Amino acid sequence: MNLYSLFRSRFPAEPEAPFLIEPDGATISYAALDSRTARLAARLRTLGVAPGDRIAIQAEKDVAGLFLYLATLRAGAVHLPLNPAYTAPEVRYFLEDSEPALFIGDPARGVGARRTETLAALAEGAAATHFDDVARAPDDLAAILYTSGTTGRSKGAMLTHANLASNAETLREAWRFTAGDRLLHALPIFHTHGLFVATNTILLAGGSMLFLPAFDVGEIVRLLPEATAMMGVPTYYTRLLASPDFTRDLVRHIRLFVSGSAPLSAETHREFEARTGHAILERYGMTETNMNTSNPYEGPRVPGSVGPPLPGVEIRIADPATGAELAQGEVGGIEIRGPNVCAGYWRMAGKTAEAFRDDGYFISGDLGLIDEAGYVRIVGREKDLIITGGLNVYPKEIEEKIDALPGVVESAVIGVPDADLGEAVAAVV
Repeated sequence: MNLYSLFRSRFPAEPEAPFLIEPDGATISYAALDSRTARLAARLRTLGVAPGDRIAIQAEKDVAGLFLYLATLRAGAVHLPLNPAYTAPEVRYFLEDSEPALFIGDPARGVGARRTETLAALAEGAAATHFDDVARAPDDLAAILYTSGTTGRSKGAMLTHANLASNAETLREAWRFTAGDRLLHALPIFHTHGLFVATNTILLAGGSMLFLPAFDVGEIVRLLPEATAMMGVPTYYTRLLASPDFTRDLVRHIRLFVSGSAPLSAETHREFEARTGHAILERYGMTETNMNTSNPYEGPRVPGSVGPPLPGVEIRIADPATGAELAQGEVGGIEIRGPNVCAGYWRMAGKTAEAFRDDGYFISGDLGLIDEAGYVRIVGREKDLIITGGLNVYPKEIEEKIDALPGVVESAVIGVPDADLGEAVAAVV
């Protein structure tokens, strides 16, 4: 089972059907997608990439980067995307930890990789027009995404072909995606939201994407009339609401707005519905688990809630200290079990053991409750993670920088409410 082979089995019958539309209107068909990823996969093989090898990439969002992910799947290798904002020391840690066969990015940052290439050079060197997808077992790795807590080293969540396939199929069904959908894609593709939730789901539906390099209110407003759905972080929606050009008429034809990666405030939910007539569908996921819960496509989308568990996913609320399951309505640790949950952390057997209960439930680190309707409500993190604009900020990393400044004895970094970003970062010095 190769995830890309599964995608291909759902491609539209018409090879020239559009897969991706760039901001200038240039269209890439499903046939072009298949041929371009074949060339890239063949190129990876000529560079010595073997099944199971890691391929790391640090690059700004680009179509070529998305195709590299798909080519990596085809080659049976493991995709390892890195945030373009990571510093050189951070990249060095990730590469030394993962030991990739190939690093795509700034050659000066390639320490720890067997070989370094730029994305442009890799694409230029791809010549073959056919590639047979490498057979993979369901539990073979498809990707490693690095995540971290407030202390300690970043952990590489190991995601299998089966993890990604099961979650994308579940979301396709739950959110009613079809070949007729066109998703407005303005998310980054270095984490699970833009790469797996958005892209994988569209591929399994045989739909298309309007692919933006970044979120820009003017571009979103310009392109919304051509879309049927949009996925975003809460900050996207607060910024749209701040634009006078974002009107009910503009989005009258849209089928679905989805929000995730950070809590959507009940105030934003209600304001958005009052402005547009659309209730944003909020869901809950993690790097380690893909998506776990979702407000229903049909049924109440409750502000302040992330909905019931998705089909095939089990959620329980447990005492964080003992693991004992708590009664309905009690606040405790959210624990998850299902085919969506990662295989553990790369080369961290101890951390993997700490993250799972003996019966297979993954300990999320989030605190929440399940209400009388079966909806999950998240109340916070067990640790002090700050989520700002959908991105994670770890206080300890910033405290260390501030503490190193002349005249600073000690600091504490905290999150404070922010109408735009959800949380802003504040320091007490």
